[in-house]
Amino acid sequence: MNTLSGDARSGLRPEAEPASVLILPSWQGSGPEHGQTLWAQRDGYTVVEQNDWQRPRRGDWLARLDEVIVDAPGSVVLLGHGLGCILVAAWASFSRHTARVRGALLVAPADVEASELHEHLPGWAPIVRQTLPFPSVLVGCQNDPHCRTDRAHEMAQNWGARWVLGEPFEHLKVDTFWGAWPQGHALLQTLLKE
Repeated sequence: MNTLSGDARSGLRPEAEPASVLILPSWQGSGPEHGQTLWAQRDGYTVVEQNDWQRPRRGDWLARLDEVIVDAPGSVVLLGHGLGCILVAAWASFSRHTARVRGALLVAPADVEASELHEHLPGWAPIVRQTLPFPSVLVGCQNDPHCRTDRAHEMAQNWGARWVLGEPFEHLKVDTFWGAWPQGHALLQTLLKE
């Protein structure tokens, strides 16, 4: 015999299942001392491993992200950094699994259209500019050597992301940014509760 729980009988929806957080590192990945790795270890987040961090191939990275999202047990929140932000936009433009994503926190996007990065990251330009089909927040960094503030703000507008101007880049380095970044944790928690 099927019985209804108290919440179902009262017409209330049960609590949504918690989302998995997938960390999408930038070009060259994140080593054992990187703050992203420490966040993953401390909070149980998953770092999406790619097959080649030094010469990232767009198609390979897109396929890997799609595979990880499909295999996730429930919904996910994406935490992209640098090239990981560009990956999210490209993936969302073609995947049939975007409904699995509860939201995305995009930090310091890499401007792969700028000449200094374009030569190192062939195949990643042009940047996909369509609105993301899930809530997102983009944190741009002042003095970021990989993306001017106005370019990051433009990406936020294109993607329909909430724009947040973060600290100057020197305060968002590997050792300080991911390790002790309460603003980032607060933004991520907001997306997890969406």
